[in-house]
Amino acid sequence: MSSSQTGYFVPQPSKWPLVGAVALFFIGLGAAFAVNQHSLGYWSIAVGAAILLYMLFGWFGDVIGESEGGRYGANVDLSFRWGMGWFIFSEVMFFGAFFGALFYLRAVSVPELGDMIHKMLWPDFNPVWPTAVAPNGTEPYSAMGPIGLPLINTILLLTSGLTLTVAHWGLVNNNRGQLKLFLLLTVALGFTFLGLQAYEYHHGWTEMNLTLASGVYGATFYLMTGFHGLHVMIGAIMLTVVLLRSVKGHFKPDHHFAFEAAAWYWHFVDVVWLILFVFVYWL
Repeated sequence: MSSSQTGYFVPQPSKWPLVGAVALFFIGLGAAFAVNQHSLGYWSIAVGAAILLYMLFGWFGDVIGESEGGRYGANVDLSFRWGMGWFIFSEVMFFGAFFGALFYLRAVSVPELGDMIHKMLWPDFNPVWPTAVAPNGTEPYSAMGPIGLPLINTILLLTSGLTLTVAHWGLVNNNRGQLKLFLLLTVALGFTFLGLQAYEYHHGWTEMNLTLASGVYGATFYLMTGFHGLHVMIGAIMLTVVLLRSVKGHFKPDHHFAFEAAAWYWHFVDVVWLILFVFVYWL
């Protein structure tokens, strides 16, 4: 079927959602075991990750085969766009909840705990951000500043958004060399970001005493930057698949929604990081 078809392709029942559910079960079970220092924890996570990888290869392969077989017409393409749009909107709400919690803590909870009424309960509490950790006996920690690795990672992500746009121009203009080169640069920048963030976490945990137990600052820092890092990893995997498909000659100048979907997601990740950089690292 051509991309101009008026019908709607309905795929056969798939086993992959069930396989994914089994993978997530093992990962969740392993995480619970690992937190409780059970020896089976990491083994269960490894099994779950292997099953998840099997699911990704299988499911991606089926969808790519359907796409290259011409089964996705104009109506399917439109539904894909709506679906990806709503998915990104749900991600906006996801991070919106995190930012809402951060703003509430900084603008309402922390100042309120330092007012005259609460001074009677916690006389040593200092209502500043980052919060102190002295009440539970934890050693003082250092807050993560914006200069250094966070600034470098910001530059990397902004640059990756530019290289991805140049790759898209190459695809639209049927310049396959430009497409593949700048896609490769985008993927490399994404994984470099992840490597530097892992190093930042290690530095903060071991040298700055910044842990999940470092008051509400430590909890919100790792929660928000960690979930963003997870999204960067997902986006980098998506772009890697798009790169491999581009090398194999997939996508046409007028028919390349998989590329567009990955690009939308990556630009969303870029915007979220800019907001994170300002409100988590800078202010």
